Amino acid sequence: MAAAFDLAFDPWDPAFLADPYPAYAELRARGRVIRYEPTDQWLIPHHADVSALLRDRRLGRTYQHRFTHEDFGRTAPPPEHEPFHTLNDHGMLDLEPPDHTRIRRLVSKAFTPRTVERLGPYVDGLAGKLVDGLVERGGGDLLADVAEPLPVAVIAEMLGIPESDRAPLRPWSAEICGMYELNPSQETAENAVRASVEFTEYLRELIAVRRKEPGDDLISGLIEAHDEGDRLTEQEMISTAVLLLNAGHEATVNATVNGWWALFRNPGRLAALRADHSLVPTAVEELMRYDTPLQLFERWVLDEIEIDGTTIPRGAEIAMLFGSANHDPEVFQDPGRLDLTRKDNPHISFSAGIHYCIGAPLARIELAASMRALLQRAPTLSLAAEPKRKPNFVIRGLEGLRVEVR
Repeated sequence: MAAAFDLAFDPWDPAFLADPYPAYAELRARGRVIRYEPTDQWLIPHHADVSALLRDRRLGRTYQHRFTHEDFGRTAPPPEHEPFHTLNDHGMLDLEPPDHTRIRRLVSKAFTPRTVERLGPYVDGLAGKLVDGLVERGGGDLLADVAEPLPVAVIAEMLGIPESDRAPLRPWSAEICGMYELNPSQETAENAVRASVEFTEYLRELIAVRRKEPGDDLISGLIEAHDEGDRLTEQEMISTAVLLLNAGHEATVNATVNGWWALFRNPGRLAALRADHSLVPTAVEELMRYDTPLQLFERWVLDEIEIDGTTIPRGAEIAMLFGSANHDPEVFQDPGRLDLTRKDNPHISFSAGIHYCIGAPLARIELAASMRALLQRAPTLSLAAEPKRKPNFVIRGLEGLRVEVR
């Protein structure tokens, strides 16, 4: 085990947030597991370990299926945070078997490959419309004008949320996701609680409407989904809908702007992509690896484990560094190089194991659609201003990405 003394790894340092990858290289050189006191976590920087631990059932996204807070040596969250935790803790992402298995099975009955495939023409059409608007205006903010409205509209369309109700979705999501950062502030927690209450109330009303008037949408599908007499509870439906919205667009939004910012910084690669649109599928995978939208994924140690001779006790928290794993030279040749033709690309941006992202196929469709639309309809797209990085570590993105079309 290496101790975190004088590390360049500092998730609150703007210089680190601007480019964390050199610090990750230092972590990997230090060892396979590093104790990090500021967050009371064990950092895991290597791809092989991250990939294996994502599949290790001695770890869990929660511990409450086996232990009380006291038994696990942890303090219960403040009572005033209860609305956020009720919403969060009933979603697949923060559950373990058997509840995770049951809910994912039922959700999969509604969230089928056919459902995703059927959205293809809608995604392509909307991406084209958004890019056309950007071109007509001579440019704008790629985040606000294309990257954000596309996946939000798509997941809202899937869920059956009327267009007139969609304005609060992105703010609610951003406030809830603020709680996934390391050591969130009290203000962040208050905003997340308020958003959780408002979003829950809205979905409860929408579910009531769909019970009476079912439609061809995911909310109706979740209501109807059953297996051997088993159904989702109302809270599970609400938590699932919120998870699908949050996970279904946060990664896509950030992958889009991170990706185009990387392309602008690598003009030779962008020129090659513009010359050969058949590179889009491998480009999408490479851009998700190159600047990973979700940098860290946490797990609780349910049963003592050992990594490279270091014993990590039950009750500890592990921080798997996706961004570091995706730049591990043991797996990726010349990982600091943006290679849009990279064929062997086992990045873990969508996680792995039982918590592998159920929306990964949809995310890939959205990322490819927006990239194709921008390549085809805005071939002169260029950077208009240096972007500002969001002051977040776990969910990595930009405040905006100003572009122009001449």
